[in-house]
Amino acid sequence: MALLTVHDHTRDTAGHSYVYPVVSRRAGGVSVGINLNPNNACNWACIYCQVPGLTRGDAPPIDLARLEAELREFLEDALHGDWLARHAPEEARMLKDIAFSGNGEPTSSREFPEAVRRVGKVLDDCGVTGMLKVRLITNGSLMHRGTVLDAVAAMAAMNGEVWFKLDRATSRGMAEVNRVRASIAGVKRRLLACAGRCPTWVQTCWFALDGQPPAEAEVEAYLDFIEAVGAAIAGVHLYGIARPSMQPGAERLSPLPLEVLSAYGERIRQRGVAVTVHA
Repeated sequence: MALLTVHDHTRDTAGHSYVYPVVSRRAGGVSVGINLNPNNACNWACIYCQVPGLTRGDAPPIDLARLEAELREFLEDALHGDWLARHAPEEARMLKDIAFSGNGEPTSSREFPEAVRRVGKVLDDCGVTGMLKVRLITNGSLMHRGTVLDAVAAMAAMNGEVWFKLDRATSRGMAEVNRVRASIAGVKRRLLACAGRCPTWVQTCWFALDGQPPAEAEVEAYLDFIEAVGAAIAGVHLYGIARPSMQPGAERLSPLPLEVLSAYGERIRQRGVAVTVHA
């Protein structure tokens, strides 16, 4: 296994089916990913997605016993062995979180609630409950389901946190970037339902499309949305493209300079909302 970098989030680096380590810009160290979508299926098809062979659909049945065993094995090596010294760059040699992320929408898995419970059990058994964040990285599209919201509430008791995707705040913008038909009012309801159960950050990926930054009308709609929900959320993670897209249309994308993203971040702060910026 090669040294991890923020530019490579390959899911099979540790040789597991469900557990994969990455160096995360936003987490600030090593994030232990839980991939509940090893079939590369998602209900969205974001234009910047790095998953090869992405298909539309839900997560497959999950072998929960195997997932739990893989997580225990990895944490034992990372917490008590020399895994971090061998595989993480010096500045990132710290475990930061257990993150439900992977190759599709994790909440589409029927086993998501039980997977959350088992992660909590492993953390308890390893004596690190509360020391590592338990994160859900989600497009939020299934936050109307009671089982998903109950699992999110259970995460809150584990030092949990949700990163809720919002790249655009108009139906037209979401259709272009996330390739879904969505009601912005529905997005807002699901976001507020999630944030009412677990601390929630909005995560936003901005980039140039055909050489152009987001249109000013899209930026204003986004800022209005963020201001409207600002009291309910922890803040915004604004970030750019760090790895190549594997989706049709990838050739249209290019990263925005850090100074441009930082200027957008300042506009978010001016709306009274905390923000972090990562190019």
